[in-house]
Amino acid sequence: MSTLPVSDPSPDALPFVAPCRALDRAAPLRWLRLGWADLRRAPRLSLTYGLALALSSALIALLAWRFGALALYIGLATGFVFVGPVLAVGLYSISRQLSLGLRPVLGHCLREGAYHLKELLVLGVALLIVLLVWARAAAMVHVFFPAAGRPGWQDLLLFLGVGSAVGAVFAFIVFAASAVSLPFILDRKVDAVTASVSSFNAVLRNKGAMLVWAALIGAAVLFGFATAFLGFVVLLPLIGHATWHAYVETLDAEAWPRDAAPAA
Repeated sequence: MSTLPVSDPSPDALPFVAPCRALDRAAPLRWLRLGWADLRRAPRLSLTYGLALALSSALIALLAWRFGALALYIGLATGFVFVGPVLAVGLYSISRQLSLGLRPVLGHCLREGAYHLKELLVLGVALLIVLLVWARAAAMVHVFFPAAGRPGWQDLLLFLGVGSAVGAVFAFIVFAASAVSLPFILDRKVDAVTASVSSFNAVLRNKGAMLVWAALIGAAVLFGFATAFLGFVVLLPLIGHATWHAYVETLDAEAWPRDAAPAA
């Protein structure tokens, strides 16, 4: 007896937001352990991506130092919209291939990045807009900087308080929208809006765990800068692999069909 192939569900039949699971505060430490295990199982490929990301970060910083804010904006545009998401998806692809019992290969990582390029660009452009507005807001905060002369500590506290509050709002938006959205796009047939809203919802419902996760990412970024970007070669792949496991543990994405890149 023949069977008819099961077609993908209609987009109208899918939820607008993927359900999320409740996380304990120790969850980010589990993600890091699993990410480290993935890095050790595919060290050459993971560190290749880490080196590419570290060089990209160093290049943006060098251009900003040499040519000023315009070069920084151009670097952010090319990095966050075109280069960054594709490289990050490569790290998620490595973890995904390992979870399926496969030997990770660079070709499959690149095909998956190209296959999901449309949704990656949509999310990348959205994040870039937020970052550019953030940069503009940071420039406007200087209106609170004390006037010439010897400012009092109250004036300095006001300036630092306003600047920190504005930065925290934009940092939260970027983190919440991207926490687990990129691996969701890689793994399932989902659009960028649903993926980012699902990520935002998961962060809001797991504030404790996600606060720990954001702090760990921030510490890794600071250490990477403190080591003149050399630390990024290992830390960025580690965070990338851990983010894949964060997605797997956080979102219940079974309603969306599993996606795969075209065969070679």
